[in-house]
Amino acid sequence: MDLTAARTLDELVDLSFADAVVIAREERRRSGALEARWADVGSGAGAPGTPLFLLLSEGAPSFSGTLVEPRVKRVAFLRSVLGTLGLDGVDVVRSRSDALAAHTFSHTVARATLPPPRWLEEGARLSTEAVWVLLARESAPSHPGWSIDHELSYCWPATRVARRALRYVPTPRGCD
Repeated sequence: MDLTAARTLDELVDLSFADAVVIAREERRRSGALEARWADVGSGAGAPGTPLFLLLSEGAPSFSGTLVEPRVKRVAFLRSVLGTLGLDGVDVVRSRSDALAAHTFSHTVARATLPPPRWLEEGARLSTEAVWVLLARESAPSHPGWSIDHELSYCWPATRVARRALRYVPTPRGCD
């Protein structure tokens, strides 16, 4: 369906699952995020949101997730995938992120939707608790009122592409 830029099966597997597994492992370690309201902004073919939401929702009955995607073809694909998986608590919203209300979600993630500094700004507008920023070679962005809570370095397993996942949280008042 030409939904991703992946050119090989290895790239598709890494693109679809690697970031999701790393983030889910960290959030499960924290456990409070399992009862959260998540959004994957610019979901495309569903990465990392669909596998991430599968991993986070297991054993968390009040988990909810939203896949945000503006393109009709991708929205139809995502709805079909969710229906096939029977993933309750996850919905698809056909929208651009800038049309969503501020502070709608507790946690947000996006991969390659916007340049990292712009994504952090938009994620901070949408989130109340945490924003995940996924990086390849870029330096860590900054945004007033938000600071890095956790940084994970890893390689996509099949393609050996170096990645980093940074978890930003609101900075306590007076600590900027």
